[in-house]
Amino acid sequence: MAQTTIACVQMDCELGNVAANRDRIVARLREAARSGAEFVIFPECALTGYCFESLAEAARAAEPADGPSAQIIAAACRETGAHAVVGFIERAGEQCYNAALLVGPSGPLGCYRKTHLPFLGVDRFLTPGDRPFETYELPMGRVGINICYDASFPEAARVLKLLGAQLIVLPTNWPPGAWRTPAFVVNTRAQENHLYFAAVNRVGTERGWTFIGRSKVVDCNGDTIAEAGGEEEELLLVQLDLPAADNNRIVNVAGAYEIDRLADRRPELYGLVSETRPQAGKRATSGE
Repeated sequence: MAQTTIACVQMDCELGNVAANRDRIVARLREAARSGAEFVIFPECALTGYCFESLAEAARAAEPADGPSAQIIAAACRETGAHAVVGFIERAGEQCYNAALLVGPSGPLGCYRKTHLPFLGVDRFLTPGDRPFETYELPMGRVGINICYDASFPEAARVLKLLGAQLIVLPTNWPPGAWRTPAFVVNTRAQENHLYFAAVNRVGTERGWTFIGRSKVVDCNGDTIAEAGGEEEELLLVQLDLPAADNNRIVNVAGAYEIDRLADRRPELYGLVSETRPQAGKRATSGE
């Protein structure tokens, strides 16, 4: 059984103070690596903070995906041999995205842009992600990335599973109103797709918003392996058998009770899911 040690860094950060947040990220990355972590996951917008009140304010903290912070974090990955996912605000031309940077010892490896944006915090001003979902082949296994509100859309996790993901990481900034996501949704996404799921939230208060922690790691059956508390910074270290996520057929009673949530799908009946249709309660006009 191949074991991979991952670290979930539940931390606070300082709004707009990229240099200070970056120093804390590098320090926690080194700490996690010293504890044996091969893959270290940080919260949504850990580099920048989240509760910006305008696009102009957020843009001052934004960086390109290959910018100075990416290079500094990559140097820490080379030093430790670890890989990391770090939430930040990505600047690309005239657009800014809520993004998660994937970095390894060789440098930046990918950048996921949050697909589904709630009317909340900095997401009110950013551009929705515009790239297809993808998985990343890392030394420890195949990893997919979603961010926060993406977990509310089962299609996002399902596409990553169909692309071969063994682990989905979810950098997030859950405020109090999102408590049902760690309570129910994260475990459901893991169970319905038979993969590991690691959700990493922040703590602390920012412009009146208090974040609820509860970072957690869930196994392929939807069972919680580890969960942090709701108020303090914590480092969750968890060992995962990532290849187990590829064994999609679950045998409860041989020959009598066996299920496979990929093989048993009926995609020929799901076309409506991918159609663009008028929103409920709105009447379509001619030409729509």
